[in-house]
Amino acid sequence: MSFSDSETSSHGTEYRNFKHVSRDRLLNEMLGSSGSGDSRSSWKVLIMDKVTVKVMSSTCKMADITDQGVSLVEDLFRRRQPLPTMDAIYFIQPSKENVVMFLSDMSGREPLYRKAYVYFSSPIPKDLVARIKNDTSVIPRIGALGEMNLEYFPIDSQGFVTDHERALEELFGESAQNSRRTDACLNVMATRIATVFASLKEFPFVRYRAPKGRDGSSTNFRELVPEKLATAIWNNITMYRSSIPNFPQKETCELLILDRSVDQIAPVIHEWTYDAMCHDLLDMDGNKYVHEVPSKSGGPPEKKEVLLEDQDPVWLELRHTHIADASERLHDRFTNFVSKNKAAQMEQRDGGELSTRDLQKMVQALPQYNEQKERLSIHVEIAGELNKVIRETGLRELGQLEQDLVFGDAGTKEMIHFLRTKQDTAGENKLRLMMIYASVYPEKFEGDKAAKLMQLAKLSPEDMKAVQNMRMLEGSEKRKASSGSFSLKFDSQKKGKAARQDRAGEEETWQLFRFYPVIEELVEKMCKGDLPKDDYQCMNSPQPATHEVNGSSVRNAPPKTAESTNPRSVRSRRTPNWARSRTSDDGYSSDSNLRSFSTDFKNMGQRIFVFIIGGATRSELRVCHKLTSKLRREVVLGTTSLDDPPQYITKLKLLSEKDLSVDSLRI
Repeated sequence: MSFSDSETSSHGTEYRNFKHVSRDRLLNEMLGSSGSGDSRSSWKVLIMDKVTVKVMSSTCKMADITDQGVSLVEDLFRRRQPLPTMDAIYFIQPSKENVVMFLSDMSGREPLYRKAYVYFSSPIPKDLVARIKNDTSVIPRIGALGEMNLEYFPIDSQGFVTDHERALEELFGESAQNSRRTDACLNVMATRIATVFASLKEFPFVRYRAPKGRDGSSTNFRELVPEKLATAIWNNITMYRSSIPNFPQKETCELLILDRSVDQIAPVIHEWTYDAMCHDLLDMDGNKYVHEVPSKSGGPPEKKEVLLEDQDPVWLELRHTHIADASERLHDRFTNFVSKNKAAQMEQRDGGELSTRDLQKMVQALPQYNEQKERLSIHVEIAGELNKVIRETGLRELGQLEQDLVFGDAGTKEMIHFLRTKQDTAGENKLRLMMIYASVYPEKFEGDKAAKLMQLAKLSPEDMKAVQNMRMLEGSEKRKASSGSFSLKFDSQKKGKAARQDRAGEEETWQLFRFYPVIEELVEKMCKGDLPKDDYQCMNSPQPATHEVNGSSVRNAPPKTAESTNPRSVRSRRTPNWARSRTSDDGYSSDSNLRSFSTDFKNMGQRIFVFIIGGATRSELRVCHKLTSKLRREVVLGTTSLDDPPQYITKLKLLSEKDLSVDSLRI
């Protein structure tokens, strides 16, 4: 039944990035192989359900689909016009409702379509296969019946979500428990994650953050979530090993499963990259930025939508750079563009008479000029708007305090001073600061101390829920009691594991670039074989795992002895090694990333996958790009949802609500 048969993984000879593989499979293996050899000689209908239409739209453009001979895209559950002269491609989930709808379309004397090519997004149960086979009127009208095993949603060339916006509430909320709802959530999540490995033809070492109660102490359900998900993923992948042709029988990559408790600072601290600032400070709808343009009719300005995505080369270059760096680059790019473009030079002339040769050069340059000018102008406008918000909200001083708290250079005194002197700071920013403070100083929230701090910050009881609910992600009562309060620190009993030394020869090019998410260190440790086996257990084998890195074998070593660090520092002091000057070509800049991806893909080692239950951040996605360049291994980030700080805080507040509806999520 499986249709996953492309040589695309890191164990094969051809290497394509994660999103490229997903796109190629949908366009070529599914749409391109259905019907006649010439895709345009016979137009087809594409029919999808509410989940697969999201998969398709997050992976392909409409122009890509049309190029494969699809003239019409339909919703499976909407009333459709019969097209008996056309073939139909069904890309649907393997549910009973979907199969019943498909059979009703194609059965009887007058089916809706000439022939049906049916592809399921994940493995189809045997009873549904039998149901299809038992309908003798439909069988002759089926041109193909297979499993695409592709039910995830790419959000980036190296990132995907499983579309579980309510994962925090369902798995870590007050009402979360070992119930049918939590099991259903984990099973769907595991199925979708497993289809990533089916698509890429990868067989992973499945590692997960182990619960702390394995020594016989009590362990609650929340602590078991990573292990339960790892088990479900392993069961799915084991099935793929025997059902998908040419699926590897030995491990070809690594998967690390974490939950949001691994780092509760990353979702709320201000991330100073162009990408994160756009989504944090501007009123954007997903990747859509709305700006005003002059009306062609001379009326009031018109609103125009712009997509900030990979197809925009300016966005691709700037998204992971510091906002100050992005602003400087844009200024330099625009100045350089105007100085070199003939049309721009003509536009800036004083009105003197133009020669025929000048006019000819101007006309030739106009199409490219207009496109490039518009693209650069949009980003110049966005950067200007961001810098305006930063100035007006005093964000630099707030950001400095946030990072000083994290690195142990500031404490209660500085926190209280800021709250007393900066009372006009926005409530959301004060709440985010308070959440960072709670992560570093959990003992300050014992008894009535928390109420006094919230009163000083002038935050509401509703805001207080966000801080209190951070406890729910932490796990067992024993862990909370061990410090006399709740611990919010990553691996709080082994602080030395997060220690980093300043690296010689590195300078901090841009301010506020010290912070780094915990997953950066975890991935580096896993790549070196330094992840502690007791804290991060492996489903594949009880023995230390061996994997290849650039052709050499690396074996997971016993955990190293932790070094002592400042007890108040969640992240140890270090100089950021990716915020380099624009002239640096060390592999950390956006330009270097693009060059390395286009020229050195064949030299990449085995892939690394990190999945975070409960939502991931843009800083964590940025780190995956950075580590790909640094480690020469494609690092792919998976998560239940990609959350900006306001979204995450809203979800955190709702953890203590008994009855939560999707409509109540202010996203």
